[in-house]
Amino acid sequence: MTRIKAVALAAIGFTIFLAIWELAPALGWVSPTVLPPPSVLPRAFLRELSSGIWITSVATSLQHYLAGLVLGCLLGVALGVATGMSVTLEATLSWVVRVLRPIPGLAWVPFAILWFGIDPTAAIFIIGIGVFWISYFAALAAVRAVDRDLIELADAFGFRRADQKLIKVILPAAAPGILAGLRTALGQAWMAVVAAEIFGVPGLGQRMMQASNLLASDIVVIYMATMAALYGIIDTVFVAIQTRLLRWKP
Repeated sequence: MTRIKAVALAAIGFTIFLAIWELAPALGWVSPTVLPPPSVLPRAFLRELSSGIWITSVATSLQHYLAGLVLGCLLGVALGVATGMSVTLEATLSWVVRVLRPIPGLAWVPFAILWFGIDPTAAIFIIGIGVFWISYFAALAAVRAVDRDLIELADAFGFRRADQKLIKVILPAAAPGILAGLRTALGQAWMAVVAAEIFGVPGLGQRMMQASNLLASDIVVIYMATMAALYGIIDTVFVAIQTRLLRWKP
């Protein structure tokens, strides 16, 4: 399928989606209060934009998002790589991982409030928890999948220290798997933003809750669309960086 055809089909599909969405309230299938038609969204967006609330909310949430994403991914990748390289460390952490991994990020909200209060640090903590395990398991699996023949070849060429093998062999070979995990974390972090901000920290999540309490469903949809658009932009930039970093890969 050509790129032009793919874009055309995507545009047709999205147009049909918008048409059904517009018709559903108009035909009485659903109340406009519950699901506002897309035709009312531009006016609602302009109100939020002109009031300054939209810009403030986006800027605040982006700070939480990026800080939590970077912190969680750095710690997750670092621990995942270290665990993948050390059988002893993996055995030591095995039960810790089994106990903590099933706990959802939302369950950490009470502790975030107790430890940090109603503060941006609490939101960053929740977002960091949300992406930590994705990054950890992606890095662990990627390191484990490195061809052992490459490591033996490194030994033959004199790269016998752990740090030499890490830089020269393991990280380059594991990079595709690690980057794939990080790309998944980009989306998971946006899911965590709402959970992190609903308890009072300013941002997109808090504004959505305020609008929901006022039955302003059009405002809720505006911020849902905002998060989708921001994710799309960030994901596009990340894919471009990923492609550049992996340009050596056939």
